[in-house]
Amino acid sequence: MKLFHFSEEPGIQVFEPRTIYDQTDAKVWTIDEYHAPHYYFPRACPRVCIWPKDDTSDMDNERFFGMSKTSRMIAIETGWYERVKKGSIYRYTFNAADFELEEENAGYYVSRRPVIPMEVERIDDLITAILNEGVELRITPSLQPMREQILKSTVNFSMIRMRNARQE
Repeated sequence: MKLFHFSEEPGIQVFEPRTIYDQTDAKVWTIDEYHAPHYYFPRACPRVCIWPKDDTSDMDNERFFGMSKTSRMIAIETGWYERVKKGSIYRYTFNAADFELEEENAGYYVSRRPVIPMEVERIDDLITAILNEGVELRITPSLQPMREQILKSTVNFSMIRMRNARQE
């Protein structure tokens, strides 16, 4: 299994544990291969990622995935499209043996000690990278209506950097 960390910074030699939000212990965060496309975006870009789970209702499957029969969708706001289109990120790859599972639904793995990446790759064409993963990319003026519907649904979701989303 491969684990990744995404950054707009090139050449990070060692990842040091750090605290985020209100956590008390410092960690190095990585993401598994399945969830990696959720991070093919500039760091500050708000996005909503959804995919079905075993108990997703037929109604929600049809509502969210019925028009394209995709099994995963990521939505961003129109105001971020050009930044995503022109952006680039660095994908750092790590040895999974150095990490432990933190949150299975989100694909988060953590280490509480410094880790050295095995390799780093620059990704320049973010939109193509997302589409090549079989993910449907939706562009919408605001993520808020989608957010409200997803919170009432039975789909798996990840809402990233929503503090940067348009407020209605």
